[in-house]
Amino acid sequence: MFKPKYKYSDQMISLLTRIAAAREVILGAPLIPRWEISLRRDAIVRSAHSSTSIEGNNLSLEQVSDLAAGRKIMAKRKDKEEVLNYIRVLEKLDTLSTNGEISEANIKNIQKLLTVNTIEDPRDCGAYRSETNKYVVVGNRLTGEISFRPPANIEIPQLMQDYVQWLNSDKARGLDPVIMAGIAHYEFVRIHPFVDGNGRTARVIATLILRLRGFDTKRFFCLDDYYDMDRVEYYKALRAVHPQKRDLTRWLEYFVEGVAISIDAVRERVVRLSTERVRTRKKGQIALTERQMRIVEYINKHGKMNSGDVAAMFKISRQAALKEIGKLVDLDVVRREGQARASYYVMR
Repeated sequence: MFKPKYKYSDQMISLLTRIAAAREVILGAPLIPRWEISLRRDAIVRSAHSSTSIEGNNLSLEQVSDLAAGRKIMAKRKDKEEVLNYIRVLEKLDTLSTNGEISEANIKNIQKLLTVNTIEDPRDCGAYRSETNKYVVVGNRLTGEISFRPPANIEIPQLMQDYVQWLNSDKARGLDPVIMAGIAHYEFVRIHPFVDGNGRTARVIATLILRLRGFDTKRFFCLDDYYDMDRVEYYKALRAVHPQKRDLTRWLEYFVEGVAISIDAVRERVVRLSTERVRTRKKGQIALTERQMRIVEYINKHGKMNSGDVAAMFKISRQAALKEIGKLVDLDVVRREGQARASYYVMR
């Protein structure tokens, strides 16, 4: 079985303490449901933009946000498909493991979902390099310089078997979730089991581990931004691991620092929203029903909603739909725009 080598440096211990403190603030913040939904949606959009941008996608954050809301944009088909694939994967993250474990089938499915309609040969979707008999190297496309040669195709099946065995072992689960996610991220990139989509798949696996370990219970977390801020440093940290010795300490220091910076950003935003939107409200927190939550989620995703949409969602009459969304208007959660039958509702 795979056995990672690393040591807990003073820097890592300090950062893990900082992460734990920030997480407690986030979990204890008095957010109301609609702002939680907004933060979750924002995390997905930012993750999709950053993770695909690292690998050369040209869409701006605003364009990714438009795509996520179902709006049309002018861009290359592949760029749009890559972003939409990433968004879909993050939206269904909770369904991408099996009974709390991550299997090889799960990993193949994640890569397939990320690369569908974007990869040159469809047979490479959800298939290891050894299964398609194709080898890849990592390098600079402009200069032709090769920076990394992953293991041979013939090694992939055993390496992935060992990798998954470690992921689901008591040893791995006994680690701090951030350390486990960092190790899993690096080792997957080192193995590079697929022809394409390895970086995105590695980042999804790291995110999935944090979710399964209860780290990101509110789903506000976006680590990809940190990688995208300085791609040179990201790849430098990956290459800092000696190919023979494979001491992951330097990489883990970088990874843990990224989690700390990312969760601090979430903490600051959560505290600000809690202060502005909850603590100063005369009515205090707003408790939304399940139907109201679904309406708010729809508006956050699509930008607006009309009574016909509400009627179709709950299979109720238009009159009943108007009554349902009218409650949200009275609560000052949404507002009505437009006239008569052309009217629709948006977030306040």
